Amino acid sequence: MSIKPILRTEARARRADLARAVPDFAARIAAHAAALEIPDGSLVAAYVAMGDEADPQLLLKALALRGCIFAFPRVVEKARPLAFHRAMPGGELVRSAFGVPEPAPDWPIAHPKIFLVPLLAFDARGTRLGYGGGFYDRTLAATPGARAIGVAYAGQEMPALPRMDYDRPLDAVVTENGIRRFHQT
Repeated sequence: MSIKPILRTEARARRADLARAVPDFAARIAAHAAALEIPDGSLVAAYVAMGDEADPQLLLKALALRGCIFAFPRVVEKARPLAFHRAMPGGELVRSAFGVPEPAPDWPIAHPKIFLVPLLAFDARGTRLGYGGGFYDRTLAATPGARAIGVAYAGQEMPALPRMDYDRPLDAVVTENGIRRFHQT
C-alpha cells in the first residue's frame, strides 16, 4: 500500500495551519517575482488557488507587469495531461464538474513551458506531493523542456517524500521565504 494517501492527509492539515499563520503569503511571494528568472513576456501556466492553497495571485500580477501572459489548466479527461488555455481579457473561469475553476473549452489553446504548480508538500530533492490525479506529472512529462515551479508555504516542506518513476520533480519552489532551486540527477 502506498504511503502517499497518509502523507496527503498530513500535508492538507499542515497547509491549513500555514494558511492561517502566513496571511501575507501572496504579497511575500510576489516580492520574489524577479528572482524566479522568468523572461519578460513569457507564457506561464498558472492556477487559481482554492481553499487554503498557496495563492499565486499577486505573483501573477507582478509577472504581468513584466509582460507575462498566462494560461490556465483544464481537465480534458482522467489519466490525460491537462489542456492549457490562454487567459482571455475579461474572460471568467468556470467551475468544472469537480468544482475547480478552469477556462472554458473555447478559450485559445496554449503550450506553456513554464509552469507554476500547486502542491501539498515538497522535499529538499524537489519531489512534489500533488493531489493524486497525476495531471501535472503527465502534463510535464508531455512538455519537452518544461520548467516546474512549485508555489508553497515554506512549512509545506517535508523531510523526504517518496518519488515514483512517473513523478516529475520540481525545478524550483517559491515560498514566502524566497526561491529554492533543485538540481536533478
